[in-house]
Amino acid sequence: MNDYAGQHEVISENMTSQITTELARYVQELKQERKSHFHDGRKAQQHIETCWKQLESSKRRFERDCKEADRAQQYFEKMDADINVTKADVEKARQQAQLRQQMAEDSKAEYSSTLQKFNHEQHEHYHTHIPDIFQKIQEMEERRIVRIGESMKTFAEVDRQVVPIIGKCLDEITRAAESISQKDDSQLVIEAFKSGFEPPGDVDFEDFTQPIKRAVSESSLSNSKDGKPESRFSSKSKGKLWPFIKKNKLSLKLITLNMQVWNLMEGAGPEDFSNLPPEQRRKKLQQKVDELNKDIQKEMDQRDALTKMKDVYIKNPQMGDAASVDHKLAELGQNLEKLRSEAQKFEGWLAEVEGRLPVRSEQTRRQSGACEPQNTLTVNHCAQDRESSPDGSYTEEPSQENEMKAPATDFDDEFDDEEPLPTIGTCKALYTFEGQNEGTISVTEGETLYVIEEDKGDGWTRIRRNEDEEGYVPTSYVEVFLEKNAKGAMTYI
Repeated sequence: MNDYAGQHEVISENMTSQITTELARYVQELKQERKSHFHDGRKAQQHIETCWKQLESSKRRFERDCKEADRAQQYFEKMDADINVTKADVEKARQQAQLRQQMAEDSKAEYSSTLQKFNHEQHEHYHTHIPDIFQKIQEMEERRIVRIGESMKTFAEVDRQVVPIIGKCLDEITRAAESISQKDDSQLVIEAFKSGFEPPGDVDFEDFTQPIKRAVSESSLSNSKDGKPESRFSSKSKGKLWPFIKKNKLSLKLITLNMQVWNLMEGAGPEDFSNLPPEQRRKKLQQKVDELNKDIQKEMDQRDALTKMKDVYIKNPQMGDAASVDHKLAELGQNLEKLRSEAQKFEGWLAEVEGRLPVRSEQTRRQSGACEPQNTLTVNHCAQDRESSPDGSYTEEPSQENEMKAPATDFDDEFDDEEPLPTIGTCKALYTFEGQNEGTISVTEGETLYVIEEDKGDGWTRIRRNEDEEGYVPTSYVEVFLEKNAKGAMTYI
């Protein structure tokens, strides 16, 4: 799966370097080129509009001059026909008519020239300039299409390069899935978590007709130092050795409290890990021995290197002072002695667990730090005499009750109390809740249930559907109706 994901990362990196980066730069170039073409188009349009305005102005001027010349000619003819007008007035009118006529001719010539110029510019605009601009835009678009095609080919090539590797990864995934052995996997879990405890031996017959001291089987679970017999199954704590007990009444608070207590107990365990079951203790000791051996080897390598350096300094004093290395060598020697002592100690404990040495006496065990009288946890007793349950919990041996009595003797009784709690009201589910975690219960929207414990400030309400179904739901998911005389004062440790 990691190799499969890695090939997709290769595809992403190659696409970024070979396609995305190049296309981003090419898009910027296209934007600048497109902007330039549109600028040329606007410029050509403005030029033809200016030519059109010049033509219109020349045309209006020619029209105006023609009208003025016509009026001047009519005025001259009128003055020439009038016998009362002097000859000088007639001459003046004739000159004015000739001037207007000349101005009209000039305007006509200018209009004709402007018209020819406009027609030429218009022809160039619609047949040369604008087609050239559109041609450039079309060529730009065609280059863009070709570039996209090249990018698609590059993407296909990038993907094709890793297809064989991806195929191998998928084949390996399929092969790994087909090679799964549920039996072997289960055995791995058993090897990792097995306690190593031996099943108890047969219980000896106790003859009450004989006035002698009755002995108890040393292998029995009820073995105690004071010889007081105790039933193996009468204690409620013994029931916790097996995972078949009813757990639907455990609240989230109690589960969390158990986890916190166990974490504290594990962190404050003895140095020889005697608080763990035999098999788990052996693994921890073996791990510790391996770590110490690695540290010893590291210190020895450093010592050898310093020794060689000292020899070089002795042979070549100009390279350094040989005496400057003595302090570090002495320090390394002390560390080695300390690590070897620690390794021997843990190897001794490991040999004891593996049965190569006789079990140490109780006094020696106490001297090794197996019993921690400073431990102030709720369950305060020697860890090496605790039993392990299949679900990872530990219970105290009856033999320890005379030496160190747990302050809260009813702690387990609260968990295993089979008496149903009284209802203190009802509730209606506002939303559907899927209770997938241990201690919770599933409800559907609109369902009515019984409340057996109200919210204590942690956001959970304990409810019951029937005698066998109860658990916690989020308070915000239900509408609670408490009875007037109900007292929701149930307290959890």
